[in-house]
Amino acid sequence: MTTVSPSDVKGMIGKEIGVSRWIEVDQQRIDVFADVTEDPQFIHIDPERAKAETPFGGTIAHGFLSLSLLSPMAMDLGFSLEGIAMGINYGFEKVRFLQPVRSGSKVRGRFVLDNAVERQPGQWMLTYGVSVEIEGQDKPALIAQWLTLQIVS
Repeated sequence: MTTVSPSDVKGMIGKEIGVSRWIEVDQQRIDVFADVTEDPQFIHIDPERAKAETPFGGTIAHGFLSLSLLSPMAMDLGFSLEGIAMGINYGFEKVRFLQPVRSGSKVRGRFVLDNAVERQPGQWMLTYGVSVEIEGQDKPALIAQWLTLQIVS
């Protein structure tokens, strides 16, 4: 676990915070996500039809599935402010889906601290530039600017 004092966090702006482990995006994960989100589009859940009717050669993950994996990826980093009581997902300024994640691929997150602002005493807004890389591919699945609110005591 890497903890940074609030007084030192601004010195980390522009620096890479870390890279997560690889996470496999297999067909079972895609199917479960399709069920939970009620998005059964054939490009996600029908391997034969996706192979025959799309340029992807098979099924692909939902873009929102790739985005949702940022949560476990961030947990892998173990980065927080010293004295943190809780972290809150505050949202995104920007999300772009650049390349589909094919079923069976592995993805990982790369995190850079873009900004750190103390909104009020004990409340820090941290902004991360994140990319979700696909193993063996040059182009990432997505890029985003992610905001988190860290409450410190």
